[in-house]
Amino acid sequence: MANGIEPISRAAHATLPDFVIRHFQRSDAEYNHRQLYRILKDGILRAALPAGSKLPPSREMAQTLGIARNTVVQVYEQLALEGLVQAGVGRGTYVAEVAPAFEDQPPPTPVQRRGTPLSRRGRAIVGGARASPLQWGAFAPGVPELRMFPGAVWSRLHAQAWRELAAPRLSYATGAGHPALREAIAEHLQGTRGVACSAEQILITSGAQQALHLIAQLLADPGDTVWLEDPGYWGARSVFRMAGLQLQPIALDGEGLAPTPQQLQVPPRLMFVSPSHQYPTGVLMGHGRRRQLLDYAASHRVWIVEDDYDSEFRFASRPLPALQGLDERGRVIYLGTFSKTMFPSLRLAYLVLPRDLTESFARALNELFREGQTMQQMVLAQFMRQGHYVNHIRRMRLVYGERRRVLIDEITQRLGGAVSVLGGDAGLHLVLGLPPGTDDETIARQAIKQGVLTRPLSLYSLRPDSAPGLVLGYGAVTEEEIRHSFGLLSGVIEASL
Repeated sequence: MANGIEPISRAAHATLPDFVIRHFQRSDAEYNHRQLYRILKDGILRAALPAGSKLPPSREMAQTLGIARNTVVQVYEQLALEGLVQAGVGRGTYVAEVAPAFEDQPPPTPVQRRGTPLSRRGRAIVGGARASPLQWGAFAPGVPELRMFPGAVWSRLHAQAWRELAAPRLSYATGAGHPALREAIAEHLQGTRGVACSAEQILITSGAQQALHLIAQLLADPGDTVWLEDPGYWGARSVFRMAGLQLQPIALDGEGLAPTPQQLQVPPRLMFVSPSHQYPTGVLMGHGRRRQLLDYAASHRVWIVEDDYDSEFRFASRPLPALQGLDERGRVIYLGTFSKTMFPSLRLAYLVLPRDLTESFARALNELFREGQTMQQMVLAQFMRQGHYVNHIRRMRLVYGERRRVLIDEITQRLGGAVSVLGGDAGLHLVLGLPPGTDDETIARQAIKQGVLTRPLSLYSLRPDSAPGLVLGYGAVTEEEIRHSFGLLSGVIEASL
């Protein structure tokens, strides 16, 4: 006897479908509920309990199975809610007329599929993925020093924002971003990057990738061409490819993007460039080349996307003004991010748009993404307004400069003239150029086995004849870690040369 309820008797078995008795096993109350519900539902859907069949009263069912009556009542109510049974006071509970299950329908004509169930676009995304699951340690590219971020200041501002937060701020975000943050960004860009803009031209996005999605969707159609620096940022490449654009890799020279006369004959819809610190090679685009690109874009109505991802950290000279500041005809869209100057998981970036695009981009942002991160935007606005942002950049510029110096010294001492250093004047990474014919992908795989992270330069290129090299990030690596890890890496490199 369980809880005063008589155990199941042989006589009672005959009043219930055999499959209920056969499969039901008493356990804890929660499992009894799930089990009885599953058995009865399966019986109804498979017609083991045909339409019109009367279920035993809840009390009788409970006594037969040795469970609480409330459990049975709850199961019957759930089945009635789903339309599987019909119950009425004084009438009992009957199995309802239920449409046959899908598996009982005539099978459709089979469609032959080979391999993965992904779409062609899905296969392209997965097959061409370049994002690494390893995002910390020597020498992971693009990672800033997060251990020195002023977390106490950020936490205090965050708590203050919560105290001052009005309820509507927690609702869906609308517009182009928090007004105070847009104003702070515009002021910062005017003073440090030579960007000609007002707060009304700033659009806040959840990271650079989302910004690129908006650009691709709003300014280009499937089949349009985009010029990409080669080697260049794989993230932009992936976004534009998934938007159905034709990717045109443009080789670099000593001044950056260098289209051939033949390529100039077929203007693209978009150009994607990083003129202040080309990613990943670090090439700096001179004033003459900048003017050429701006004139070409204006003549052929080409949109230029300027990626200014880490130009705040320049060591040999002051940061160069942005290309956008030279644009007098509204063809440049300036893309900035806080991933390098703050921390990557903040997921905040921004676009500086020509005035005739601002309203359309704001409406599309809300239509496609419903993004907001209003709290983070409010905190960041105060962080910038109170001078913490500029102070943090100044402090980290000194830290990164010293780490860069140590890494270059290690390269020179251990490998000498066998390799070259590219792009070491700015940013959080440099490129270690390898002799022609070197297999940089094999070196990177062997380095991981030694606990050292690096990315082969060839992964950043669409051209098969790209120069080999290794992209080495030093932002999140202490001087001691640099010396130890590069000692391991140099051993792998020497064995491959």
